[in-house]
Amino acid sequence: MESAPTEIVTARACLRRLREEDFPAFARMNADPEVMQYFPKLWNADESRRAFDRVSADFDVRGFGVYALQVEATFAGVVGLSVPSFESWFTPCVEILWRLRTEFWGSGLASEAAAAVLKMASESLPLETVFAFAVEANGASVRVMEKIGMAPCDPPTFEHPEVDDPALKRHLLYSVGLRSAIE
Repeated sequence: MESAPTEIVTARACLRRLREEDFPAFARMNADPEVMQYFPKLWNADESRRAFDRVSADFDVRGFGVYALQVEATFAGVVGLSVPSFESWFTPCVEILWRLRTEFWGSGLASEAAAAVLKMASESLPLETVFAFAVEANGASVRVMEKIGMAPCDPPTFEHPEVDDPALKRHLLYSVGLRSAIE
């Protein structure tokens, strides 16, 4: 099985596997109303724990996953690759995702880290296409998708099957091809 490196270094940050000491900051991020404004709800500590543990397990099983974004010695958020658990016309697939603590917003770190993850995926993993999706109102995430070379799919939206809130149900769907054929 081909696998992603355990660490990716960018100009300003390090993407690395999650460590247990990241959990408190991870849980606070998932309980922050600003960070989670485009999600159906804030996550409690148990939900964050389950996600945190799943990220570690998924990395081991799939050979890729979601990284901790570390800026200097500080946990800034998560960026990486995941396999969505819901069913839609474009699944199964691999998605790229990011979630940063508010103090790291607006600095270009999400784009820098996501671009590094896509570069790694194109060089190290047998993936043809990577998807990303966000609520239509989440302009910051849409800008990240566009900055890292993603383009709207056809159709460009879908109704997220795990979201009930009408204001959050419709998502924009973007993708990027990593190679024309798996070698």
